[in-house]
Amino acid sequence: MGQISCAGMGYMTLANSLLNFKAMNAAAISNSSMNDYKAIVCILQAGGNDSYNTLIPRTSHAQYVNTRSNLAIPLSEVLTLNGSHNGKSYGVHPSLGGVRDLYNSGKLSFISNIGTLMAPMNKSQYQNKSIVRPLGLFSHSDQIQQWQTAIMDQRTATGWGGKIADVINDQNNNQNISMNITLSGTNILQSGNDTVEYAINSEGSLGINAYDPQSNWIFRQLQTNAVDNFIGQNYQDIFKKTYVNTLGKSMDAHEEFSEAIGKYREFEPADDNNPAGQYADTFSMGNRVSQNLKMIARSIAVSTEEANNGLNSGDVLDFKRQIFFVNFGGWDHHDELLDSQVGMLGLLGDAMKEFNQGLQHIGMEDKVLTMTTSEFGRTLTSNGDGSDHAWGGNVMVMGGNGLINGQKIYGTYPSLALNSANDIGNGVLLPTTSTDCYFAEVAKWFGVDNSNINMIFPRLSQFHTINSSPRPIGFLK
Repeated sequence: MGQISCAGMGYMTLANSLLNFKAMNAAAISNSSMNDYKAIVCILQAGGNDSYNTLIPRTSHAQYVNTRSNLAIPLSEVLTLNGSHNGKSYGVHPSLGGVRDLYNSGKLSFISNIGTLMAPMNKSQYQNKSIVRPLGLFSHSDQIQQWQTAIMDQRTATGWGGKIADVINDQNNNQNISMNITLSGTNILQSGNDTVEYAINSEGSLGINAYDPQSNWIFRQLQTNAVDNFIGQNYQDIFKKTYVNTLGKSMDAHEEFSEAIGKYREFEPADDNNPAGQYADTFSMGNRVSQNLKMIARSIAVSTEEANNGLNSGDVLDFKRQIFFVNFGGWDHHDELLDSQVGMLGLLGDAMKEFNQGLQHIGMEDKVLTMTTSEFGRTLTSNGDGSDHAWGGNVMVMGGNGLINGQKIYGTYPSLALNSANDIGNGVLLPTTSTDCYFAEVAKWFGVDNSNINMIFPRLSQFHTINSSPRPIGFLK
């Protein structure tokens, strides 16, 4: 799911064409009146994170070691989390100092043993197949799709984030740029029936490669003129007309977004054009996840007047709701798990802490929910040097003290003993919390009304009645 581009006009690459154009006139079917700003930031740990080395039991650590064998983290290295969950103590991987600090300050919580489910299921029902299972269980392609679509019994390219945008987009005054912004190219999560994600990278909007009206280079001028002439033509063919209109609106969106971002540089190093640079050290230069989150922080700063951005009201993009997406891939650790996790979990934990600090700087800590996802957990047992595809795993939610009920572990942290009630074989854990409950609680906070929540998450009623309680899990205040 990397950045994509479309070849067009022979020698020019259109990095922001159909991908970056927000389809207009999405139906407004939310009953909410959205007068404040809220954003969702989804970090996908693509590949299947071994999350029982992310959240580790301290009280029953011997049992964990017995099951995980050579994949276990020694108790002396586990970073302690404050408090207890059901009377037991837990900790995190030694590379997750940033996550430990966020958790202990009440700004992060875990949801344990979560996964895709068609209906509540116990071990016996799994074994006798009396409850239908998600399509393509344990498959990367199916499970990564289901975490983004919340549709477990069919393959679809429409995501729950895209459907949310379809519902509430006209609450945004800005209709030129999609409310769904991706730092990782095209993705299913943000694609709706009427919504197309807008692609940027850690440097800003991508624009059209080789299009630069300010260039003095003759070849670049020729390329720019070719694009202008192409767009300026009248086309009778409906496909050509649609393509040209899309391209033109994408260029307009690129110009508007770039102009707004260019006026806010507090997270950039000081120079002649940016003498302050007071937050330049907030985000680590060598951390690619942190750099993506920095661009999200900058985007949020210029998206609403609620942010402490020092901008005039006319310089903000004027959004009420936004969804951001970052794909941090490479978690399919069938081998070299321990060595790989040291670096990758360190990047993630540091980036999340730095992002939280950035949101504090702009006064948006309680307005932005950061959530992690991964297509499945991994086997508790070792395959020799790593772990294999499994099912239930652990995820993290982060926000300000006014947003999340922090310093907690939600769901049911399972026994890690082999052949336990949730072990369906070889250390594969049967989930006890449905992804539908996770996503529905986020959608409700975001302003989606109950009828549309049930439409977006059609199997939610198997686990929770949203009309009776808006918080299926309880991690949001």
